[in-house]
Amino acid sequence: MDYLRNFGSAAVSTLIQKSGINLPFSLGPKIASNETVWNLYDATKRDDGSAVSVFEYELTHPLNKPTIPLARNALRKLRTIRHPDTLKFMDVVESDSVIYIMTERVRPLSAALQTWSTQAQEREDWLLWGLHRISVALAFINDTCASSHGNVRTNAIFISPSGEWKLGGFELLSNPKDDLAVLYTMGGLLPDAMLCAPPEVKKGGWSSLKEHPVSASDAYALGLLLHAVFNPTHPPPPTAQPPHPPPLPSSRGAIPTSVFPSFKKLLNPNPKARMTPKTFLENGMAESGDGFFVKNRLVKVCAGLDNFSLAGEAEKSSFLRTLKDSMSSFPPEFSSHRVLPSLLSALDHAGASAASILPLILALGASVSPQEYSSAVLAPLVKLYASPDRGTRMALLDALPEYAEKLDKRMVTEQVWPHLQTGFSDTVAVIREATVRAIVLLAPKLSDRILNNDLLRHLARMQSDPEASIRTNTCILIGRLGPSLGYNTKKKVLIPAFGKATKDPFVHARVAGVMAFMACAECFEVEDVAARVVPCAAGAMLDKEKLVRDQAAKAVELFVKRLEAYAAAMPETALTSSGDDAASETTMPMPPGGLNQAALVNTAAGAAGALAGWAISSLGKKLVPADMQSTMSTTAGSRTSTPLPAPAPSFDILSPSPSPSANASSSSQPKARGGGMQLGATKSKLPIGVLVAEQEARSMSGTWPGDGDGDDLLGEEDWSTCLPFVILLLFCEFATASTSGTGLGISLNGSGSAAAQQDDDEWGEMDTSASQSKADNLGFVDPWAAPVPPPIIRAQPLSPKRAMSPQPRPQSIARALSPAPNSQVQRTASSPAHVSVVAPQPRTLVPGSFSVSASANSSGRTTPVPAEPEAKSMSGMSKEEKAAEMARRKEERRLRIEKLKEAKKNAVGSKS
Repeated sequence: MDYLRNFGSAAVSTLIQKSGINLPFSLGPKIASNETVWNLYDATKRDDGSAVSVFEYELTHPLNKPTIPLARNALRKLRTIRHPDTLKFMDVVESDSVIYIMTERVRPLSAALQTWSTQAQEREDWLLWGLHRISVALAFINDTCASSHGNVRTNAIFISPSGEWKLGGFELLSNPKDDLAVLYTMGGLLPDAMLCAPPEVKKGGWSSLKEHPVSASDAYALGLLLHAVFNPTHPPPPTAQPPHPPPLPSSRGAIPTSVFPSFKKLLNPNPKARMTPKTFLENGMAESGDGFFVKNRLVKVCAGLDNFSLAGEAEKSSFLRTLKDSMSSFPPEFSSHRVLPSLLSALDHAGASAASILPLILALGASVSPQEYSSAVLAPLVKLYASPDRGTRMALLDALPEYAEKLDKRMVTEQVWPHLQTGFSDTVAVIREATVRAIVLLAPKLSDRILNNDLLRHLARMQSDPEASIRTNTCILIGRLGPSLGYNTKKKVLIPAFGKATKDPFVHARVAGVMAFMACAECFEVEDVAARVVPCAAGAMLDKEKLVRDQAAKAVELFVKRLEAYAAAMPETALTSSGDDAASETTMPMPPGGLNQAALVNTAAGAAGALAGWAISSLGKKLVPADMQSTMSTTAGSRTSTPLPAPAPSFDILSPSPSPSANASSSSQPKARGGGMQLGATKSKLPIGVLVAEQEARSMSGTWPGDGDGDDLLGEEDWSTCLPFVILLLFCEFATASTSGTGLGISLNGSGSAAAQQDDDEWGEMDTSASQSKADNLGFVDPWAAPVPPPIIRAQPLSPKRAMSPQPRPQSIARALSPAPNSQVQRTASSPAHVSVVAPQPRTLVPGSFSVSASANSSGRTTPVPAEPEAKSMSGMSKEEKAAEMARRKEERRLRIEKLKEAKKNAVGSKS
């Protein structure tokens, strides 16, 4: 018979598909062939892939022709009666050969009773909870719908995936006032209908039910169902057969003692005295008395979940504590499919209770299979990120470590991140900090675009947050994200971010900045370590807090070791020798006492001395003797091709009020040679310009400060007095030394001057005065430089009255610095550097000499200065002759300097 049924079902399905009817589901395996008229299949809904069940009725099967009205009655009642405890209708497909009714996914109760838990207490709780749901459904049908179910038995009850009992089997459900009621006329056509029939039906037939309450037959069947589920291996109670004796306590079996009195009343043979399903439900829910339903923990949990949104905060807290204490003993189906969805729904508007609900959700989700975890737990949680409720967002972020690993990359990028990033700008600091901490767990699942752009923009703002803890956690987060950032992002972001943290006013933020440098040590290139990282870390070594200083010292030690290791592997030089000239430049020998690998210094004083000696010695050894000889031979007697510097303008310095009685004898004044750049020098040899400034200062002050030594020409106070005048004269002499053929008092003319018309032999002439001027100004003598005519400075002697009575400095200096009123400045177009300063009263000057007139004392006595002899030309001399000539000139200069000092001392002595 089953073979014929299966064959007929397959044939009907083929005919349906060939007829062009599109089924809204895909049939799966056959679960059971009900003793009634239906075949039950597991199926999958086509539009969303959800699990459903399909009840199939074959209209063409020969055994089903008598029960076709019952099948159509079941379809009609299933469509119209909707209740949470009845089978949920979803869709139907009808044809001439078959009826498909699609409902929620269920399985028969008879199959579930055989596989349920063997623990007595858990089984009892589950059975009482199931009977409670069936009692609620029957009370609804009898009272609200005013109908009789007529088929209450195990074959008409189904189990949902959550373990809840669902009432089905609506083939005989009828209203006495309905003309199409099938219960009173066709009740006997249902297979094994008499097994649950009440005594009045067995006595007077199905039509006699119209004379009794609509709940009478259902109450009696409920009593038989109660006995069947608690004692599945026992036969029906004796009261089911005439003369229907009352049940004895010995026949109770596994029925709870609190339920047994009500059980006896349900099986009362008198329909008018029989307990109704509604009364049975009220007795079970009574707070006083037996209360077998209200004391059941599963019933209490379901009631609390259904009324959670209407309960107060105190009631919610009490319920959640009860749920937390008892959820470990819940059936797995009940936990994952009944409690978990209800909590997820309650979390949408949980508010302050969200922090207590979410841990329960995650704990219950542990019992969900991996295949269902994403749809049952993760999908509802991810949707909650869109909730504006701060309590819900905070609960999601606090519990993130428990479910972050189960989130996939697409879910985080498309569903979590768009809503999560709003937490960075939230006005509540707790939300901002929790959002920063959550990124640590979600960063591996973020895309590169988000990680290197959007996220870093938010973190840059978080580093300036008013809350110190947020700034600290932001620095820690950037340090943990460092290795996963892009190459360019590392170079641009990490060092500025950590450097900013090391300057944070919060001590732990500074510590975090230093530690972040160390954590991302491999992210920095060695050049950045030396130029940027070490300075930041070294600055923290002087922090006011010892905690920061100690951490900074460790960081500096770490980076210095890295630099040392890198430097040890570097070549000694990066320059490559190409020819003899390059080799001579790159192989400069180290001076004695210079810095090298074997002679490193360990003290600051030693380092200063070694560095100074190295610098001066190396500058003096840049050219080897061969190069010096080559330069001499190639440049002697020929013009140089190097562009000369622009000539400086000449100044004719005149006394503003000359005295006719005070005449100065013109004589050539030798210039003291400067000692060059010397470390530790305390004396300075002054050029001729300074001597003129001395005379001017002396005329203002009347006496020379100091101890009378010829070397101590001016004191610190006198430099401040005559400083502008000295600067002007030094500038003039430096300009004279820096230009070719230009001196003080001589007009500069690049094309028409006498110096420009000299022949080539005159460029080879060496003038002693020019060499001396260069020595004074530049600190060294270049014997092979172009000859420069000696500077000519004309200064009128100062009057005794002015020498004894110093005049205000601004007037004299202004007159000295200002040109003559009638002077004319001419500039030629051929030479931009040509400047001609012509005095109104020209004076005849002897080239190569200069005159200094000064009042040594009140009597106007002058001090003659010996003139420098004419220097011999070095043109055409050999190397040895030139060296001898230079030695002779050096000795002559020494003698002239001594004579100058002696004359100075005599002048000072005669004054005193």
